[in-house]
Amino acid sequence: MCKWLLLFYLFLTPITQAQVLIINPTNIDTELSLNSVRSIFAMRTHQWSDGTPIHVFVLEDNDDLHTDFCKKILKVFPYQLRRLWDKQIFSGTGVSPTIVNSIQEMRDRVAATKGAIGYVHEQGIDHTIKQIGMPL
Repeated sequence: MCKWLLLFYLFLTPITQAQVLIINPTNIDTELSLNSVRSIFAMRTHQWSDGTPIHVFVLEDNDDLHTDFCKKILKVFPYQLRRLWDKQIFSGTGVSPTIVNSIQEMRDRVAATKGAIGYVHEQGIDHTIKQIGMPL
C-alpha cells in the first residue's frame, strides 16, 4: 500500500526544473548578486559594468517559468514585478522589459542582442548563450 501511495504522489507531483539566468555571450560579467539581478529585472539598473546597455527579456506574466523565476530567483510575485514596471512606465521614468512568447524565442533573442539578459530552464542552455552565476 505504501509503495502505491509513493508512486501516486510521484506521478501527480509536478517536476520542477531549475531556472538559470542567461546572458548574451559577448557580455563580460559572469556573476551577479541577488540585489543586482533584482535591480536589473526591476528595470532600475540600465548598464552592465562595461557600460553596455542592458536589454531585459521576460516571458508572459502567466507563464509557469516566469512565475517560478519571480518567486524562486527574484523572491517576488509576478504581479509585484508588473506593478513596478507599470509604475515606471506610467510615470515616464522607465520602460518595461521585452516580452517573448517562448523559451526558444528567449534563447534566440538573448543570443542575438548585445547586453541581453533572460532566463531559461537549466537544461535549456546551449552554445549560443552564456549562463551567469548568482550566489543564492
